[in-house]
Amino acid sequence: MSSRCLLLLAIFLSTQPTGQSGEEGPAVPALMVFGDSLVDVGNNNYIFTIAKANFPPYGRDFKDHVATGRFCNGKLLIDFIAEKVGFNGSPLAYLSPEASGQNLLLGANFASAASGYNDHGTLIKAISVSQQLKYFKDYQAKLAVVAGSSHARSIISGSLYIICAGSCDFVYNYYINPFLDTNQTAEQFSDRLVGMFNNSVTQLYEMGARRIGVFSLPPFGCFPMAITLYGHGRSGCVSRLNNDAQYYNMKLKAAVDSLSKKYHDLKIVVLDMYAPLYNLATSPVSQGFTEAKRACCGTGTVEASILCNSLLPGTCPSARTYVFWDVWHPSEAANKVVVDSLVDEINNLVA
Repeated sequence: MSSRCLLLLAIFLSTQPTGQSGEEGPAVPALMVFGDSLVDVGNNNYIFTIAKANFPPYGRDFKDHVATGRFCNGKLLIDFIAEKVGFNGSPLAYLSPEASGQNLLLGANFASAASGYNDHGTLIKAISVSQQLKYFKDYQAKLAVVAGSSHARSIISGSLYIICAGSCDFVYNYYINPFLDTNQTAEQFSDRLVGMFNNSVTQLYEMGARRIGVFSLPPFGCFPMAITLYGHGRSGCVSRLNNDAQYYNMKLKAAVDSLSKKYHDLKIVVLDMYAPLYNLATSPVSQGFTEAKRACCGTGTVEASILCNSLLPGTCPSARTYVFWDVWHPSEAANKVVVDSLVDEINNLVA
């Protein structure tokens, strides 16, 4: 059975005049997010999968202590980015075919395209990149009906697009799939993923996107579950996994530079989450954290999703000094540190 990670799209849509953050309204008309569980604000709730986060203790530090489906104790990377560009609160639209009314869920998974596997029998379900782009095209058509063609084009071209993908392709696909692991090197797998990323951004550009921020891979060798599975009893980061992430990030940076040169009216930057998270994971005390080897939830060594629940003993009373909330996802406090380190890149995108 193939096990892959969900990639989703949510929209923060402004109903205010566009202006500089903190003045008349948000700096962009909309914030559109393509990504995995590191940025999923709740679209996962609409998908048939065991990978859920819409129950306590998830969301215990979020507004009104509600478990919205965010894989975190509180705010995600994208929530802090939304605040940086002038949005407040949760997305006004979740893009899901299963959702009712005007809602439409957009999703994608690089791994499904890379491996060629289908979704039959999978418990962690994904949507292909090509299907994601079809959903986005459908969204554009619906937006044109509601806002008018001219205004819709202005919203699409003026919006900020965030892409956060790749971690799950390695963690839930490459490392556990013997067919991939024995037939491709990690470098070859990275090259294929970056090629798919390049094609996806090209299609997004052709659909009107002009401001794109792309998250690098995190140092997933430092995530508690990676240490549990691949650390061979050691407590430090798993160098092999981090080396794979760094190689991918190098190739991603080259692809982004190439796209920037090819499309002169495209603003596209890499949002580096590797460096700030690695610094937190290896030197937590210097930044006001106390724990980076174990997650807050449960024992902090194996718990995530349904294993991280309110019946589980041992969950830390406060996640504010923990780098990781569960074994695969940073805490709200760590997410804030990452986004605070990206202020210049975000400001350049919306300028």
